[in-house]
Amino acid sequence: MRLLLVEDDPALSARLRQTLAAAGYAVDHAADGRQAWYQGGVQDYDAIVLDLGLPLLDGLSVLKRWRSEGMRAPVLLLTARHQWHEKVAGIDAGADDYLSKPFHTEELLARLRALIRRSQGLASPLLSCGALSVDTRSARALLGSQPLPLTAQEFRLLSYLMHRPNQIVSRTELNEHLYAEAFERDSNTIEVFVARLRKKLPAESIETVRGLGYRINCIEAAVEFAP
Repeated sequence: MRLLLVEDDPALSARLRQTLAAAGYAVDHAADGRQAWYQGGVQDYDAIVLDLGLPLLDGLSVLKRWRSEGMRAPVLLLTARHQWHEKVAGIDAGADDYLSKPFHTEELLARLRALIRRSQGLASPLLSCGALSVDTRSARALLGSQPLPLTAQEFRLLSYLMHRPNQIVSRTELNEHLYAEAFERDSNTIEVFVARLRKKLPAESIETVRGLGYRINCIEAAVEFAP
């Protein structure tokens, strides 16, 4: 999952980027409102963390511009604890949730997981498809009752597909959502990780739809997998 973090405080943004990356997210960062407005308008994010107190263009104006331009990514606002009117204005402008500063990073991560699930019409933090399941809270994947030994990149790929059951996901979309903007993408990277992941899943779990991309299939097969 790819996020945009909009925060002008250098120390806080550095901590949040580290926390989000450790949780498995690809993170882009904007330090002012104008940069945020541009990035959110030209890139496709799974969720955005938006501070309201920004230089050059305030967060509420950024949010209003995004929504007026049709940007649909879920937005989590960061607000000052006692500025209740900012929270109301933010929700009315199209924010999906808010978090008051100071906050615990565990709550930030939980709210982001919920926003991303809801944006895909999913209610439970445990995503299941046949014998395969992904727990978004613990970043663990299971095949039946057996843990799947996945690398960080393999888990990101599987989690993205599991958030989109029965949908065809193109290679371009995977490239755009699994890696941050600064990451140098190789045209074969996705194919490599799909091939590695397939070796650990039941046959036909990841279907290649010729010319279009990949789709996760719910296989009720045996729960054996390659080490």
